[in-house]
Amino acid sequence: MRPLRTVVLLAVLLVVTACAARTAPASPAPAPPGPAESTGMNGLDVVFLATLAAHTEQTLEMVRLSRDRVTDRKLRTLVAAIEVTETDELATMRGWLRDAGPAAAEAARRHDHGQHGTAAEDMARLRAVPDGQVDRVLLDLLAPHQDAAADLARAHQTVGADPRVRDFAGRVERSRTAEVSLMAGLAPARR
Repeated sequence: MRPLRTVVLLAVLLVVTACAARTAPASPAPAPPGPAESTGMNGLDVVFLATLAAHTEQTLEMVRLSRDRVTDRKLRTLVAAIEVTETDELATMRGWLRDAGPAAAEAARRHDHGQHGTAAEDMARLRAVPDGQVDRVLLDLLAPHQDAAADLARAHQTVGADPRVRDFAGRVERSRTAEVSLMAGLAPARR
């Protein structure tokens, strides 16, 4: 299943990049190189950062909705670590997108994560779940969400141009994969 998921993620990245290129207004003359070109960032780097930034925003929403209601000590520690780490990562991604120029920042702002993130109904379920069931619902939603982030990052490592972004993708892949493994170990507490 994982190879198919990676192929699908790469296809989505390529389609989004192609759509962005088609909708960009034509310029009368080539623009001078901007920060994106000077750093070696390509369109796929921008799409990856915009997609992962939106994904990260949703992750942070999940952990903030649940952090004060989680009862399992290990899960509470994991939620706190995710919040700190991903808040920092989000600031990094936003900074790189801002440095890449107005078009990249606009692409990130416009990115609709609804088609490949956690469904609105699931987020509503997390908001409404009784306190005694938060751990189970959070694990049900967060594990596949973080697994999707790992898959996205894994796929980007083969197509990204900017070494900083590829390195970042590697760190994200390792981090999210470790989180998913940790959550799998908490599965017996999910009853």
